[in-house]
Amino acid sequence: MTPRPSALRIGVFALVGLALLAAAVVVVFGVQAFKPSDRAVMQFSGSVYGLQVGSPVVFRGVRVGRVQSIDVAHDEGRFAVPVVAQFDRDQLRAIRGPGEGDAVADLVQQGLSAQLATHSLLTGQLYVDLDLRTGGKAAQRNPQGLVQIPTSRTRFQSLQDQLDRVDVTQMSRDLSATLAAARGLVAGPEIKQTLAELAQASASLARLAKQLDQRVPALAAAATGTLRQAGEASTRVGTAAERVGGAADRVGAASNRLDAALSPDSALMTSVQQAADELGRSAAALRAATSDESANAQSLQRALGDVSRAARAVRALTDQIEQQPQSLIRGKEATP
Repeated sequence: MTPRPSALRIGVFALVGLALLAAAVVVVFGVQAFKPSDRAVMQFSGSVYGLQVGSPVVFRGVRVGRVQSIDVAHDEGRFAVPVVAQFDRDQLRAIRGPGEGDAVADLVQQGLSAQLATHSLLTGQLYVDLDLRTGGKAAQRNPQGLVQIPTSRTRFQSLQDQLDRVDVTQMSRDLSATLAAARGLVAGPEIKQTLAELAQASASLARLAKQLDQRVPALAAAATGTLRQAGEASTRVGTAAERVGGAADRVGAASNRLDAALSPDSALMTSVQQAADELGRSAAALRAATSDESANAQSLQRALGDVSRAARAVRALTDQIEQQPQSLIRGKEATP
């Protein structure tokens, strides 16, 4: 009869099994499995291929939790991927700061959002990246009571969505039509005629350039001669201008002297006026001293006539000087 194992051996084996199980839990889940934790859910609308259960959840590079479960849900004609994450409560509270209540809900009100990021380009593994990106809003909960963390798409994912919405077939058709139209335009007679006219214009420009090359030296020499003659003419004009200026200065000086001589206070005009007054007095005295019955009446009459004519001549000379003062320099002008 086989002896029954003792209770001590059974107890030892049980303790060893529990120790191995605890070690396996620590290896797989780490010491986080024995810390108080909070859970939250994130709804991703795109593909999460590369994200696995146990993938890290980080906040600005610091691991604050791990992915606990990944599911697929149908929501109003669209498919969503709810990802449940388990967070270290102490780390979340350290990020939130002092306060009471649900740390995840408070962080969502501060603008917490989640994005998928690439953990390794070789393996394509993903992780959940948390940060304060969007404007804060009140936290919502799913039917299971978990706080929903808003999700946002990366620039690469947005670009991929835009590329997915591009109608490549229609673009190919439009490109083919454009190429066909361009081929028809190039093969048409208008392009050939335009090219021929362009060739003629190029030939004409070449001939014109050759003619200009031949005529440029002669034109340059002629231009040099013209510039030299223009310089000489400018010099002569300057000399003539100087002469004219000198003559103008002399005429101005003579005019100034003439104005000074013909002024009412000048000695010449005073002498002429005195002579006219003396002649007038002499004529009056002669008229008073003579009469018509005297023997010398006729002689005196002739003398008075001569004196009157002389007085009129002096007055005429005075008037002429006043009207033509230049006659003192140039003489009396000839009567035409």
